[in-house]
Amino acid sequence: MIIIACPSIACADPVTAESTTDASASSSAENATSSADWNAVMDAIVKVESNGNRMAKRGNSVGVMQITPMLVKECNRILRKKKSKKRFKLSDRFNISKSKEMFILFQSFYNPMNSIEKAIRSWNGGIHYSVTKTQQYFNKVMNALK
Repeated sequence: MIIIACPSIACADPVTAESTTDASASSSAENATSSADWNAVMDAIVKVESNGNRMAKRGNSVGVMQITPMLVKECNRILRKKKSKKRFKLSDRFNISKSKEMFILFQSFYNPMNSIEKAIRSWNGGIHYSVTKTQQYFNKVMNALK
C-alpha cells in the first residue's frame, strides 16, 4: 500500500479520500453517498485526460474525463442495482458535472474504502486493473495533484 499525501484534498486519512465534506458533484450523484471529497482527484484526472477540454476525443473515450460507452453502461447498471430511475446518456460524457457524477458513482460502488490509488488506477485500467500497466498514468495523476 502506498501512503499518499492529500494536497488540496480534505481528507482525514492520507491513503483514502475520507472527509467530513462531500464533493459538490456527489450531492447530485443519485444514491452515490460517499464521505469522500473527490474534487482534487477528479481535477487531476481531468488535467491528465483532456487538459479540461470537454470536447476531447480519443478513440471511443470522450469528454474531460475520457469516459467510454462501457463506463456509461456500467454506471447505469449500478443505478439499476440501487433501484434508481436515473440513467446516464452517452452525451453526458461531454458534460463536466455529469462526468464527475459518473466518477463518484463508480467509486462509491467499486471503491467503498475511498482509496485514492484505487480510484486513479481503476479509472485508467478498469476494475481489474494491472498495477504495472497503470503505473505511468498513476504517476501523471499524482503529479497533477501536487
